[in-house]
Amino acid sequence: MGRAFEYRKAAKEKRWGKMSRLFPRLAKAITMAAKEGGDDHTTNSALRTAINNAKAQNMPKDNIERAVKRATGSDAANYTEINYEGKGPHGVLIFIECATDNTTRTVANVKSYFNKSGGQIVPNGSLEFMFDRKAVFEIAIPEGFDEEEMELDLIDFGLESIEADEESVYIYGDYTDFGTLSNALEERKYEVKNASLKRYPTTEVEFTEEQNVDIEKLLDKLDDDDDVQAVFTNIA
Repeated sequence: MGRAFEYRKAAKEKRWGKMSRLFPRLAKAITMAAKEGGDDHTTNSALRTAINNAKAQNMPKDNIERAVKRATGSDAANYTEINYEGKGPHGVLIFIECATDNTTRTVANVKSYFNKSGGQIVPNGSLEFMFDRKAVFEIAIPEGFDEEEMELDLIDFGLESIEADEESVYIYGDYTDFGTLSNALEERKYEVKNASLKRYPTTEVEFTEEQNVDIEKLLDKLDDDDDVQAVFTNIA
């Protein structure tokens, strides 16, 4: 995945660093997983992944338990997953994943952010081919880590590539292999810090510093919205 790797890390640290934004998103992911597949994490792999992601971000145990209960209680949250695609300032392409209990509110807000930035929402599916959807796992560096050996071990389970830094190993595969890869990592008892489905641009575009200032204003607005779960762009 190459030169975009450091940018992606920096973007994640910037946009997901504030707990006031992160915890509600993690809680919503837990609630949706519990509502979809039941509140027993031992049999619900999606819930297990969501809980592990929350723990990796030091989300308090009480918050996690409340998020699970919210899926089954009398006041159970009813979230709808919905995506929006748009062209922002200077032609930047933006793919937004949302989870909301009020789609009317969400679409009105997202359209407003784009309109005020000089951009526009485009019909769903317009940008789908401009992004590759990948299963991404961040794991703690195992003892005696050998990148080539790990790659050979996991390639039959859908692994496409591996990247490593001083703290973690990043494993990438097609989004359809998320479950298979997740099970393989779990069976090998790797410490999974984070597991998610992400979208990477098929073609990246360089923007000037001045253009990036305009783009970041829109991205910040999207990231501040409680209904927005993730934002992806074609920024190089």
